[in-house]
Amino acid sequence: MAVSTTSEVKAIARYIRMSPLKVRRVLDQIRGRSYREALIILEFMPYRACTPVLKVLRSAVANAEHNQGLDPATLIVSQAFADAGPSLKRYRPRAQGRAYPIRKPTCHITVTVAPAE
Repeated sequence: MAVSTTSEVKAIARYIRMSPLKVRRVLDQIRGRSYREALIILEFMPYRACTPVLKVLRSAVANAEHNQGLDPATLIVSQAFADAGPSLKRYRPRAQGRAYPIRKPTCHITVTVAPAE
């Protein structure tokens, strides 16, 4: 696990009902960018994963502003990653009484913001 300095502030959304692969596709676009840039990118990307990522980003910035007294205009997205959560196991009925397993993946989204150097 990475050691975080005092100026880094993070927010985590857990058990999001979405594949971590699809969320990573969005997180790769905002990693390393400023808060304002990331907001614009997330607003106009056509993916469903943008909604929870936007929510976590706003939460991280609110944490930085409220808890550390940092200015949102100076913040950059220093880390952004999605880990796999537990999968919901379901079954789909098939021909001749068989059942096929269906995995419904979940993920944990973590976004860390830090003031620009």
